[in-house]
Amino acid sequence: MEIMRSITNKNIINYIAVFATIFFLSCSNTNTSTATRTNTDISKILDEFHNASSKTVLVAAHRGAHMDNFENSLASIHEAIALGVDVVELDVRTTKDGFLVLMHDSNIDRTTTGKGKVEDLTLAELKTFRLKSPYGRISEETIPTFEEALKIIKGKIMVDIDMKTDNVKGLVEMVQKTGTNRYVFYFDNDYHQLDAVKKMESAAQIMPRAYSFKMADSAVVRYAPPVVHIDPKFYTKELSKMLKDNNSRIWINALGEADAYIRYGNGEKVLEDLLSNGANMIQTDEPEMLLELLRYKKLHY
Repeated sequence: MEIMRSITNKNIINYIAVFATIFFLSCSNTNTSTATRTNTDISKILDEFHNASSKTVLVAAHRGAHMDNFENSLASIHEAIALGVDVVELDVRTTKDGFLVLMHDSNIDRTTTGKGKVEDLTLAELKTFRLKSPYGRISEETIPTFEEALKIIKGKIMVDIDMKTDNVKGLVEMVQKTGTNRYVFYFDNDYHQLDAVKKMESAAQIMPRAYSFKMADSAVVRYAPPVVHIDPKFYTKELSKMLKDNNSRIWINALGEADAYIRYGNGEKVLEDLLSNGANMIQTDEPEMLLELLRYKKLHY
């Protein structure tokens, strides 16, 4: 009490000023999620996407930035945009009555309050259910349509369309209808599907999946793609050089074990391994953490 009484009004003011300064500096230098909400300029993303030799590593949010949201949800897309993610990966399926919706699994049991296969349910039926998390948390959001998603991403972020449907005509027509051609690229390991996309729209951007050097080389000749999806089993410097020489970026996944290491603080080693042979696009379930690490390493704007 005696110590407290000895503090004058002037001292109190000084203490407050010092505390305020420390608080301001700590907020200014923080690496929390608030600091990473950059809303990256789409023109910058597009420039980098089409520059395979750039040292910038682009980040793709797997099923949206869904760790604190719900996968393939509109909320996860908004979050990815707010974080400054470059690409949002979305899975697209077709309903019984021909509407395109966002859904990874063939059925809705795991990610919604409903049950059944997407292709056996109408859009109206699907819209009666709510999205849910793996831990049972229920969203206010219903299953989004592909059109709703494209309207959000337009002019803000790129989209990797993971084609979980053979409704190629519907996909391409919806992209054309929404005027999002520049912002999307189509992904599949079925080259007949990708051929169908190119037949409908010759300028469509394609990301073929390759399972060997030979397959990657064939994909480059076949599509002149801006990006090729590869697997670690044939990830070599020779492969990366071939792809970059043909102006194709190299897409690799951090999903699963690599993301777990990032999640628990071992991201630098993971990043070193992922980038060791020249990959320059990474798909992750932890886009916020990966972005912070890349920015720290000056590998992202």
